[in-house]
Amino acid sequence: MKRKNQQFINGQWMNSSSQDIIEVINPASEKVIGTIAKGTKDDVDKAVNAAKNVYLEFRNTSVKERQDMLNRIVEEYKKRKDDIVEVITEELGSPRELSEKTHYMKGLIHFSEARDALDDFSFQEKRGESLIIKESIGVTGLITPWNFPTNQTSVKLAAAFASGSPVILKPSVETPFSAIILAEIIESANLPKGAFNLVNGQGKVIGDALSSHQDVRMMSFTGSENAGRKIIQNSSQDFKRVSLELGGKSPYVILDDADIDKAAKSATKFVYDNTGQVCDAATRTLIPESIKDEFIQKSKQYMGSIRIGNPNQQNIDIGPLVNKSQFDIVQNYIKQGISEGATLVTGGLGKPKGLETGYYVKPTIFSDVNNDMTIAQEEIFGPVMSIITYKTIDEAIQIANDTKFGLCSYVMGTNKQKVQKVASSLESGNVIINDNGGTPDLPFGGYKQSGIGREWGDYGIEEFLETKVLKGYYFL
Repeated sequence: MKRKNQQFINGQWMNSSSQDIIEVINPASEKVIGTIAKGTKDDVDKAVNAAKNVYLEFRNTSVKERQDMLNRIVEEYKKRKDDIVEVITEELGSPRELSEKTHYMKGLIHFSEARDALDDFSFQEKRGESLIIKESIGVTGLITPWNFPTNQTSVKLAAAFASGSPVILKPSVETPFSAIILAEIIESANLPKGAFNLVNGQGKVIGDALSSHQDVRMMSFTGSENAGRKIIQNSSQDFKRVSLELGGKSPYVILDDADIDKAAKSATKFVYDNTGQVCDAATRTLIPESIKDEFIQKSKQYMGSIRIGNPNQQNIDIGPLVNKSQFDIVQNYIKQGISEGATLVTGGLGKPKGLETGYYVKPTIFSDVNNDMTIAQEEIFGPVMSIITYKTIDEAIQIANDTKFGLCSYVMGTNKQKVQKVASSLESGNVIINDNGGTPDLPFGGYKQSGIGREWGDYGIEEFLETKVLKGYYFL
């Protein structure tokens, strides 16, 4: 049983101002695996004050000092590999292999990338006789989700530290122990006291307190649309900067010259990865009518071969959903798909055979989906694929863009001109072409209701900076 009923504030672990706790559940066993502090507004006030007190010192650190800090974090992070893999497998229900190759590695990559991005990052620019300076925006609140507890947390922390911005981190109550390990890593890396603070607790308490606090100058949030709206509402009272990474309903446009077997394998992988709990999951699969039957047959074959089970077992592709609430949400969407007239190809309601304990779901495919259906418009956050057919490329583009989201899109085909036309026409912050996912120095973020701002690499660092102009500086 893990018990970490303290907050990390001003460089030390301290008791919360409340004695209340939150239980953390293993989604595979449905058993309590530990407890964390149920933080309060008073905890937030202490953390913000600590960050405010160190702000000027942290802002004025040199690039070399920040790189050294990030490098120390990288080295300490590597030492905790086994702990990180273990805790993500337990609290998220991620298969152990995925915990190691994806969750652990993404956290490491972001700290390393921010460190390296500082090699070429320019914080000053001469323009005429004036000097343009980029400097830390100040105290920042970070609110991170449960689906990628190291990736989403590390990308924000790394960029903030690279900019010299002190932070207060509020992680998800579903996956708090991975954030606690990150706090221990940062503690070992000897950052200035107050540069990093961790406050666990419920979002409606800690999130509201952070986004409403007059000394917090920026909020960086990854999560649901509704929570994002609340962050914006609170932050608008004193015009904080807000960076948001919200939901998605990503289209996968498969062209008529694509290898059908390869396309089906890729499309299903982008649906079931991380048990479908991915904001840029390619859950709308757009295919030409001419290949419908063959594509459905291949997709059913690949989806049916997915290995579901206990995350600690070997050769497991997906584990459970994170909690009962998420399980119920996915079940309701499957019901809606059936009731609205989509054809159930494979999967469906209920749990997979032999997995009655744990929040396991059946990887599901619907065909004959109309883009107006609920399952084609709303983010399900589970392994549910909607297959939509099109007649022309222009129709495919229209269907792909017919969504309030715009986080990511996917295209597969061999005709260069067709691929270029589709990729350049899609309204999303990222377009993945023929499975080429790019590198971690590329910006990540969305169009429309998928968010505001960009993360990763130098673009992520920019989010935490203000621009100042010293006019006539070189006349001095």
